[in-house]
Amino acid sequence: MKSEPCYILGVSAFYHDSAAALLCDGIIVAAVQEERFTRKKADDSFPEHSIRWLLSEAGIGLEDLNAIVFYDKPFLKFERLLETYHHFLPKGLRSFLISIPIWIKDKLFFRRLLKNAFDKIGSDYPKILFAEHHLSHAASAFYPSPFEDAAILTIDGVGEWGTTVIGKGCGRDITFIKEIRFPHSLGLLYSAFTYYCGFRVNSGEYKLMGLAPYGNPDSDRTREYIDKIKTHVIDIKSDGSFLLNMAYFNYAVGLTMSQDSKWETLFGLKRRLPESDLSEAYMDLALAIQTVTEDIVLKLAQTASALTGSENLVMAGGVALNCVANGKLKQQPIFKNIWIQPASGDAGGALGAALCAWHIYLKEDRVVQTPDSMSGSYLGPSYCRRDNLNTFRKYGAVFKHYASDDLLIADVIPQLEAGKVIGWFQGSMEFGPRALGNRSIIGDPRQPDMQKKLNLKIKFREGFRPFAPIVKEEAVSLFFDYTGDSPYMLMVAPVKESIRRPLPDRYHELPLAQRLYHLRSDLPAITHVDYSARLQTVSKTTNFKLWALLDAFEMVSGYPILINTSFNVRGEPIVCTPEDAYRCFMRTDMDILVIENFLLIREDQPPFEDIQNWRDTYVLD
Repeated sequence: MKSEPCYILGVSAFYHDSAAALLCDGIIVAAVQEERFTRKKADDSFPEHSIRWLLSEAGIGLEDLNAIVFYDKPFLKFERLLETYHHFLPKGLRSFLISIPIWIKDKLFFRRLLKNAFDKIGSDYPKILFAEHHLSHAASAFYPSPFEDAAILTIDGVGEWGTTVIGKGCGRDITFIKEIRFPHSLGLLYSAFTYYCGFRVNSGEYKLMGLAPYGNPDSDRTREYIDKIKTHVIDIKSDGSFLLNMAYFNYAVGLTMSQDSKWETLFGLKRRLPESDLSEAYMDLALAIQTVTEDIVLKLAQTASALTGSENLVMAGGVALNCVANGKLKQQPIFKNIWIQPASGDAGGALGAALCAWHIYLKEDRVVQTPDSMSGSYLGPSYCRRDNLNTFRKYGAVFKHYASDDLLIADVIPQLEAGKVIGWFQGSMEFGPRALGNRSIIGDPRQPDMQKKLNLKIKFREGFRPFAPIVKEEAVSLFFDYTGDSPYMLMVAPVKESIRRPLPDRYHELPLAQRLYHLRSDLPAITHVDYSARLQTVSKTTNFKLWALLDAFEMVSGYPILINTSFNVRGEPIVCTPEDAYRCFMRTDMDILVIENFLLIREDQPPFEDIQNWRDTYVLD
């Protein structure tokens, strides 16, 4: 007689990027971030919408769950806060008076807070378990990976106490070997530089990473910044461990990241105000901290290899989203194989917490899957044709339905060649911060003005921000110095010399606009200023429709490559529903919207002649 299925719900909340994930007998059913439903970027609230959707998707109620697991241990975090404030007394009194009453009122009685939140969904549910923060990260990295054993490296801001952990995964077991503890944190160091360069902490770190290549690696100023960081700000040991000079930081007990006056004295540079002009000095400073970060990551990886003896590495935590550092790590002969959790931040902690319960608490064995068990990270909601049609008719949209993917792609390809920008909405939404081809904006990377058009007229964001290429998996090494796959857009690699174009003399002395829009390769829209690109490889088995689009584009252009950027505008989460997609489409200068096999256009700018025959060309059965 078949036993009842075992359902486990993982939850992360109350810091940033709240999320929920559901397992059935250890298999990932689905996972989603709360921001996608509430439309509040990096939403930190209890993920009620996410949980309701997961239960509906699985056809179960709270009473059917066997376990609920939260992704960290609030009491240990509270202990850390108290000890930190005590250590730094009398500094931090203002922060203490703000944060501690909130903890005493709400978070100290955390189990009750969670119980009240779950009571809004249902009255019957299992005991709530708690996993340590970095164990959740480690579990999210190791258990879905394709490795029987692996070194584990998790790096982020801070959990309860840990900020960096080296461990080993083998079978169903995870063992921690080394740990760096708060306040010494590579994630918070990088966030402090993010703050000082005028970007928002917890969301602007990838902007700092994108700005770094505009710095001049050969300039005396960049070398001076690197030297000052390593001499005054952080003491880096040979094994990758480090100590921060807390005299330069304010995050432990203050309300800001850095001691601005000390930074200004050290670097000779005032903190940049958000949205103000970017001078060469901030570009060099961004390059300096990126270089220091890469150095630390490489040293930590070498130590992880020596301590574990494994030829495989898995990574998670916010710093694991630094795809430039990941690319440098892959180029080194430290590990044979590297796998990085696509939802490496706190959202992925929900998944890791659920996996902890299955493999550690319930002691269930792993079933290792190839290429991994993340389903291409397409773990979120999908929508049926009735949902689509209801949206189109609600807004009076002009649409056309195609009977097959081939017919749709045949009409899309000429529009891409003509330089049109296309919203591409397909299947299940991605879990994690990257759009991987189901909630994407796509375009022709050969177009010289495509980067500028996408940044300024579609995404409404800074012009220096780079765009990622999607490429057929089997063709990646023809155009990039890269072997293997990169399905989650977490690796940066150089473009091939064969498609590069030469840079002018004294390139780094040119104004930003001239460097930004100089034609650096045959694919200028996806080639960053240092000849690099953030790769996403597309597999025929994982996302056939997207692969077929790339294949068809190759037939007419010679390049199986398109731009892929997330389907959203600045300040908003990636779109979730057809209605989100349509509203975003109409608010921007996007030319075409494709939702499943429906193609939508603007009536005032028709790209096809038979527009009058489009409306209501599809009849719902």
